[in-house]
Amino acid sequence: MNIKEITELILTIDKTSIQKVEIEEKDTRISISKSAGNEPTYVEVNDTEIKTANIQQPIEEKMEEIEIAAVEEEDLFVVKSPIVGVYYEAPSPGADPFVKVGDKVNEGQTLCIIEAMKIMNEIESEVSGEIVEILVENEEVVEYGQPLMKIRR
Repeated sequence: MNIKEITELILTIDKTSIQKVEIEEKDTRISISKSAGNEPTYVEVNDTEIKTANIQQPIEEKMEEIEIAAVEEEDLFVVKSPIVGVYYEAPSPGADPFVKVGDKVNEGQTLCIIEAMKIMNEIESEVSGEIVEILVENEEVVEYGQPLMKIRR
């Protein structure tokens, strides 16, 4: 789970009467609990891949950090999946990827392919800029509207 998914989970749990939730996926363990009073809600995340292994901060503090990160990323364009399908970074197996982090791209340039119902759909860049981050792995199933990559204009 990434930080965005964890934040959404926290906010969803906070709106319910559920007092405690524990989730385990592979090497990630998330435990969320809230108190009945006006005390802040705390989150604990244990993940061997993420160096922030134990996070225990009030939700308000975490939301402030997320808002700050959003402000810092204002000059970034997020490429989102227009369809549900399988993400491919290259035109064929073994071929070089269409783009890599650090590549300069032009508007209209092919960024990736999303296969839906045996049809290969080329996803083209809507802006010119530099690829800053690729958010999905090759051959990963993507949802409609899911962020695929970030381009700094």
